[in-house]
Amino acid sequence: MKTKKIDEFYASSVEGEWKRLVKDTFHQLELDTTIKFLDKYLPKSGTILDAGGGPGRYTIELAKKDYQMILLDITPELLDKATRNIKKYGVKKNIKDVVHGNITDLSRLTDESFDAVLCLGGPLSHVEGEDNRIKAVTELVRVAKKGAPIFISVIGKLGVLLKMLKHWPDELASTEHFEKLWKVGDDDMWRMKYYCHFFLPDELTDIVESAGVEVVERVGLEGLAHFKEDTEYVSKKFPKAWENWLAMHDELCTNPNVFATSDHMLIVGRKKKY
Repeated sequence: MKTKKIDEFYASSVEGEWKRLVKDTFHQLELDTTIKFLDKYLPKSGTILDAGGGPGRYTIELAKKDYQMILLDITPELLDKATRNIKKYGVKKNIKDVVHGNITDLSRLTDESFDAVLCLGGPLSHVEGEDNRIKAVTELVRVAKKGAPIFISVIGKLGVLLKMLKHWPDELASTEHFEKLWKVGDDDMWRMKYYCHFFLPDELTDIVESAGVEVVERVGLEGLAHFKEDTEYVSKKFPKAWENWLAMHDELCTNPNVFATSDHMLIVGRKKKY
């Protein structure tokens, strides 16, 4: 199946992508958990690359904290939105550049020039071909300073499979497609038109470690929550129950089994010093 380029989808979903992480309590889990680990491992100051950062959600959050940010993305429409958001939220003084580019080729950026590197929300999942994914991670590591933290989150295969019976029976019924998805991780029907690769936990760990990164944490960003209908219902109807769930989530999101089955898996690592 010939799939459309992923930037076409994001060009048609600019507002949706900007609002994605704050539109409900389920998606807020991904944002809040990611920020928790950014706060834990980022240096107190410095220059950060937000690679595949789209409309700038994380760029703006970190610019508010006085980090110097460079935002890179493949979709011009998302970068236009990011530029408007940067002005709207008054953080332009902390934005060093907004760059159109692909995470598989960061050649315009010099070696070891960033105090931290981010690739969050799944840009690596939209890179087609194992060799290209390895190239992308190698590039992300190349531009990080020795010892710098590197944050990479992807869409997890097991998390997707947990949802298929409920949400994607049409894809499940397509035998050849479904076998490719669960055996290889490749989905040529993402959003019915586009390509996505879903990672197993060891696959993500191996690709990061082979690029010269010491893995520090492995995090399941949504944890044990898999259906936004459930999180919306409980958080609105039973606030104390949701408070208790979040406390549990904070403790268990780094459990290896939770990492493996979460919708989005985050690797926190450090570039090796040798």
